[in-house]
Amino acid sequence: MELSGPGEPLRLVVRNRGTPGPGQVLIRVSACGVCRTDLHIVDGELPALDRPVVPGHEIVGTVAESGPGAEQFQPGERVGVPWLGWTCGACHYCASGRENLCGAARFTGYQIDGGYADYAIADARYCFALPHGCTDAEAAPLLCAGLIGYRALVMAADARRLGIYGFGAAAHIVAQVARFQGRSVYAFTRQDDREGQTFALSLGACWAGASSELPPEPLDAAILFAPVGALVPAALRAVAKGGTVVCAGIHMSDIPSFPYELLWGERRIVSVANLTRKDGTAFLALAPKVPVKTTIETFALEEANTALARLREGKINGAAVLMMNGA
Repeated sequence: MELSGPGEPLRLVVRNRGTPGPGQVLIRVSACGVCRTDLHIVDGELPALDRPVVPGHEIVGTVAESGPGAEQFQPGERVGVPWLGWTCGACHYCASGRENLCGAARFTGYQIDGGYADYAIADARYCFALPHGCTDAEAAPLLCAGLIGYRALVMAADARRLGIYGFGAAAHIVAQVARFQGRSVYAFTRQDDREGQTFALSLGACWAGASSELPPEPLDAAILFAPVGALVPAALRAVAKGGTVVCAGIHMSDIPSFPYELLWGERRIVSVANLTRKDGTAFLALAPKVPVKTTIETFALEEANTALARLREGKINGAAVLMMNGA
C-alpha cells in the first residue's frame, strides 16, 4: 500500500520486491501493526517526503534473502522490524548510546519503505529476533507500541502510582509491564469511553476515568500516549510534587499555556524520541516474562485505509494489525 501525498488514501500498487544490498535482509512480511505514527504520516502531521511512501514500522515476517554481511539472520528465520531503521553510527548521539537522537536517522515506513506490503527490505542491524509464544499478528504491536511504551515507562523511573493518558495500543502493553513490576496503574480515556475504561480495568488498572478527571490520589508519574497537548497541564495537575509527565508521541498538538504553579514543586515534563536497539533487546527479553498478551484486531492489507480510519476515530481496543496474503 502506497501513500502518494498527505491526506490521500493509500492505494494498492505493484512494485518490484527488490534485492537486499550489503547488510540488508529481504523479508516476506506476514503481519504489520497499524500505529498512530502511521496516521501522523498519512495525515501530513509529519513533514511530507518528495516521493510515495509505503507505511508500516511494526513488521513481522521471515527472512527470504540475506545480503552480503547480513549473515546474523538466515532465510526462514522470523524477525521484527521497528521504527528506527538506520543511524549514522558516528555522531555524538550515536557514540554516547543515544542513537534515537541521531540527526541523520532514517525511519521504517517513512524514509525507508515499510511493512504495508508483501515484502520489505531492512538493515539487518536494526532487526530483532522475536520471542516465541506469540503469533506473528500478536508480535507486531510489540515493535513500536511495546518498544516506545517501554522507553516511556523507563522515563517514568520508579514511579509506583502511574497514570496513562490515551489507552490504546502502547498503553495496553505498558499497563501489563507496569503491573508486573508492582506499580499501580491509573487509566485516562476519552470522555465517556466506558468500553476503553472497562478494557483498562481488565488489564489490571486500579482506576479508570476520563482525562478531564483527577485520579483518587496524586500520581508519581504520568505517560501521555494521546497526541493532545491539552493533556500536559491536565497531567501536571494529577502528579504529585517531584512527579514526571512523559510525552510519548512523535507528534502532539500545541500545549496550551498554563500557570507556573502546575509545574512548580520540581515537577518535570520530558519527551520520548524514537527508540534504541538497546530498548528493543531489553523489552523483547522482558515481554515473555510478564507475559505480555496483545489484544489485536486484524485486517487484510487491502483494508489498510479502514484500519487507519478506525484508529483515527478511537475505535480500536488494543492494536490493529494488517495481515498479508497467505499469512
